[in-house]
Amino acid sequence: MKLNIRKIQHNDWDTLVSWWLEWRYWKVAPPKDFLPDNGTGGFMVEKNGIPIVSGFLYFTNSQGVLLEWIVSNPNYRDNDRKDAIILLIDTAEEFIKKQGKSYIFSIGRNKHLIKIHKKLGYSVDEKPSYEIIKTI
Repeated sequence: MKLNIRKIQHNDWDTLVSWWLEWRYWKVAPPKDFLPDNGTGGFMVEKNGIPIVSGFLYFTNSQGVLLEWIVSNPNYRDNDRKDAIILLIDTAEEFIKKQGKSYIFSIGRNKHLIKIHKKLGYSVDEKPSYEIIKTI
């Protein structure tokens, strides 16, 4: 069966939180109100009704859009996870292009995700950077 992509829905929230916590990139999952559209501003890729990967789009008042908080199902065992990530990124690109935007920007440290971005023609700064966040 083929991969399917859809908008993130409110009922995906618990799944996303469990993925973030299982991957242990962060000690806590991001709060809903930190994410676009209160946790629904992005896409979810699935196969046979099983969620595989998701990501969020932060629209700005510039021509740039940030694709962020990409996370995948740590328990997904089929060999098409990479294809699901490519579908997510390609769909995000097409979506923002239709919105009249010119640039897509992402931050990441996962070597597999960085490799996929390179394959898709992204420029990758080889110097490490850090997400710096403060609750105010």
